[in-house]
Amino acid sequence: MLSVIRVHLPSEVPIVGCELTPYVLLRRPDNTATTDDVPESSPLDGHFLKYRWYRVQSDKKVAICSVHPSKEATLQCLGCIKTKVPVTKSYHCSTKCFTDAWQHHRVLHERAAAEGNGEEEELLRLNSSGSVSSILSTVSSLTNGSSSSVYPSSISQKTGAGGETLVEVGRSKTYTPMADDVGHVLKFECVVVNAETKQNVGHSCTILTSRVIPAPSPSPRRMIPVSGAVDSNGRPMSMGSFTLLSYNILADAYASSEIYSYCPTWALSWTYRRQNLLREIVKYHADIVCLQEVQNDHFDEFFAPELDKHGYQAIFKRKTNEVFVGNTSTIDGCATFYRRDRFSHVKKYEVEFNKAAQSLTEALIPVPQKKIALNRLVKDNVALIVVLEAKFGNQAADIPGKRQLLCVANTHVNISHELKDVKLWQVHTLLKGLEKIAASADIPMLVCGDFNTVPASAPHSLLALGKVDPMHPDLMVDPLGILRPHTKLTHQLPLVSAYSSFARMGGSLTAEQQRRRMDPASNEPLFTNCTRDFIGTLDYIFYTADTLTVESLLELLDEESLRKDTALPSPEWSSDHIALLAEFRCMPKTRR
Repeated sequence: MLSVIRVHLPSEVPIVGCELTPYVLLRRPDNTATTDDVPESSPLDGHFLKYRWYRVQSDKKVAICSVHPSKEATLQCLGCIKTKVPVTKSYHCSTKCFTDAWQHHRVLHERAAAEGNGEEEELLRLNSSGSVSSILSTVSSLTNGSSSSVYPSSISQKTGAGGETLVEVGRSKTYTPMADDVGHVLKFECVVVNAETKQNVGHSCTILTSRVIPAPSPSPRRMIPVSGAVDSNGRPMSMGSFTLLSYNILADAYASSEIYSYCPTWALSWTYRRQNLLREIVKYHADIVCLQEVQNDHFDEFFAPELDKHGYQAIFKRKTNEVFVGNTSTIDGCATFYRRDRFSHVKKYEVEFNKAAQSLTEALIPVPQKKIALNRLVKDNVALIVVLEAKFGNQAADIPGKRQLLCVANTHVNISHELKDVKLWQVHTLLKGLEKIAASADIPMLVCGDFNTVPASAPHSLLALGKVDPMHPDLMVDPLGILRPHTKLTHQLPLVSAYSSFARMGGSLTAEQQRRRMDPASNEPLFTNCTRDFIGTLDYIFYTADTLTVESLLELLDEESLRKDTALPSPEWSSDHIALLAEFRCMPKTRR
């Protein structure tokens, strides 16, 4: 007879919006084990599985710590209560928790004071005191204080004792916690049912979760305007603009707890990260989305169908697998999405650097060295180039009715620090391919992705300056001679880094804030990748400055706000990279 051997939940902490999928191991009538579902519509030997999810409610009130959401709060900041700071941000689990978070927490007070919320003079006095102990006097115990929790009641223990009420919330194997579940424990029940009598057979198997926590909600990143709406000659720009997002989302295959031990296990799990990443991506409302490190299976099963619901068409280029060892479904690649109501697909080009390596070794490398050369050059990296046609009013102002095409290149360059020659060769190969497209069509271009190269490196110089100084130290690493002569390391595309526009902004307070997050030497962000062991810029959006202009940019994050969670990824931000987003406008091509 069908029976349940074991039930458990892979995720330790249930989070609002993140689907819970229990692991249910069954024993079939022939004594073999399976994890396949046995629904009522397809009974096995006259039996099927029935599932129930319950919210466990009791009289005890509980609030959740805003810093450590898996812990119960014991303290509340009265400074937050004096303003319109969301009450959920005011709760802390201990005095140490509040003290450690103070440098970040005080920003909430400063924003509230700037917006004129609450008792401004009192907040400014508390914030400027220079002593955390002075603000601690405004923290009251939730158990002794009069303020009530915004969260619903929760159980005092998981034994089923103490006036608990079970509220049924689901009847399928999976369940996605809702806002009403925050602060409560969930109960999952699984039982074998006789298909004919509809009676339960044997005992039910149950699991109790820990308390449901709200999904962490970082402060939204704003779009910062960087230019006016006229070109260099004072002519009006075209009517339409569009936005492009570039984001390395950190593939699950690389998100190990050994590398990112500082990130809570629940926040590192793919079940949580995929929902948090999707939420972030959708909130940006970008017209074009370029993602890197998208696993093949996650593209097919999650990103393509989920973003389709939001009006995006998807194109994917998986990395090649000549070097990769393992399940090919987990190979990552580059995915480009575009809004169907804004663009239509014209053409796609796939760049496989492995194929380019084969051609290069055949043409330049002596036979005895071919194997060594291929071992160095073949790294499975790819680029995805998509030509799109705009559907909105974005025609060049001086040529009415002309089709407005756009070429978007999305790439992920090799990561190895030792292979400086391979990085530069990959970037050069991509640019030469784009030059051929530019020669065949008068078309604006965007080149974005994770280039795994810092500002002022040889690949960055090639992209931003169109050439590499023959004395550049990166050129010293060239054991195969593939970079010689150095005079060939050029291109004719007028590429400019979108985020360098922050360095050219006016003298506003916002402009100054963003400039502090830029490297003045390179006019690039101080970082786009932030882990415990590395912080620096690896990601870029380049555009052809003779056909496109930057209208606005997504604000950069400051390092201090991220360090409260040690580094990225964190409960708030689910990749070790930050997203880059730029708004562009097409303009009549300037003569060079």
